[in-house]
Amino acid sequence: MVAVPRDLAAIWAALDRVPDPEVPALSVVELGIVRDVAMDDQGRVTVSITPTYSGCPALQVIERDILDALAKDGWPDARLRTIYSPAWTTDWIGADARRKLEAYGIASPPSRESDDHELVPLRRRTPSVACPFCSSHATTMRSEFGSTACKALMYCEQCRQPFELFKAI
Repeated sequence: MVAVPRDLAAIWAALDRVPDPEVPALSVVELGIVRDVAMDDQGRVTVSITPTYSGCPALQVIERDILDALAKDGWPDARLRTIYSPAWTTDWIGADARRKLEAYGIASPPSRESDDHELVPLRRRTPSVACPFCSSHATTMRSEFGSTACKALMYCEQCRQPFELFKAI
């Protein structure tokens, strides 16, 4: 394991306290938006981020919150670098973050990884979605769009609770 310099570890810790404005149960680090942190010889910090999608309406808020958190913790001249390739994917959300999503009442996105190497699916597959409240798979999608474009509105037939599904991207 590569040792992380103390300053970089402190920067990562500050970033991990920045909640995503649309999914406040997760930090921007846990969501996979923060890709890298670098510090040059003069101590200037550059944070590389990848938006969840190019039209994300929360991106400006995320950028401001990151810079504010770093300024508060002693890096007032931090800069942001936006990286669009590779594109962000829900596969970057780790297991702990997925558990936090479900505890918050949002079903975590299904993994896009697959054993079949089908390049172009011939039909749309609807993966089974577990209810974050009762774990039942007797769920149905009520709307492709929830409170934000990255979530869908679901309903559990078992516990009769509505909930959101973080869409797989």
